[in-house]
Amino acid sequence: MPHSGYYTQKELKEIVDYAAKRHITIVPEITLPGHITAACAAYPWLGTSGDTVKVSPRFGAHYNALNVASPKVYDFLSDVFDEVIDIFPSAYIHIGGDELRYQQWNESPQIQAFMKEKHLHSGAELQVYFTNLLSEMLEGKGRHLMGWNEITGDRLHDYQVKNDEEKMNAVLSKGSLVQFWQGNPNLMNKAIEKGYDIVNSFNSYTYLDYSYKQISLQKAYEFEPVPAGIEGRKAEHVKGLGCQMWGEFIPTVESMNTMVFPRIAAYAEVGWTAKKNKDYRHFLESLRPILKRWKAQGIHYGPVKE
Repeated sequence: MPHSGYYTQKELKEIVDYAAKRHITIVPEITLPGHITAACAAYPWLGTSGDTVKVSPRFGAHYNALNVASPKVYDFLSDVFDEVIDIFPSAYIHIGGDELRYQQWNESPQIQAFMKEKHLHSGAELQVYFTNLLSEMLEGKGRHLMGWNEITGDRLHDYQVKNDEEKMNAVLSKGSLVQFWQGNPNLMNKAIEKGYDIVNSFNSYTYLDYSYKQISLQKAYEFEPVPAGIEGRKAEHVKGLGCQMWGEFIPTVESMNTMVFPRIAAYAEVGWTAKKNKDYRHFLESLRPILKRWKAQGIHYGPVKE
């Protein structure tokens, strides 16, 4: 099945209005400083290498890195944020920040000179420094930054060599909202103890593109957004949970609905129900009329096991 197309600004505003009438706020994600291969295909100077690249025909992570040492890039990003803010009234703008590999930064004399000038010693420090610049930019435009938990500088991936063992001179701005998706769960506690607000989207519990064998309906319901060991007022730093459907490998609407439903109902109840009031058996009973409604609407849903 071919994947292509784009939204006009008018169409995006229609979507925002449709969502708002249903009490939904759309938070846009402009992924930086990685996942920028498509942008580099249009504007090669955005990338650290400066190479001309083609629009990729494959899904998955690509490893072009933004040239964060170029003033021209920040002018470009400011213009992009202005357009995004004009469309989306959300208080937060998501900047992604995930799955960045530092190879192009490590091989770039310009980036290495920039790091030396700013007293930065690793790719992780440079990413935190860059994120803080974007946070300041967005604050100046009346918005706040959020990003996946790579923006903290913590090591999440095997390809991030020793980042967690290096002294981090760059400290993430406290105004940043951190969305956790991967890594040691204790990193959530670490961020909360430092005073950061978080959204808990821990992939082992919340990724809707994972099979029901990996995340059953019951496992989805048993997810706890507030990490173990976080109590009292500190729990207020947990602003919510995420349940993500990454759709690039989902071939049809029917198959996507099967992955989303009924687990989306479990995550909804998790989000608005105190832990002490949760009861999986009661949830299943409450779900029965909802399943009938979905079936009447032609919505395919996944397994519901007692």
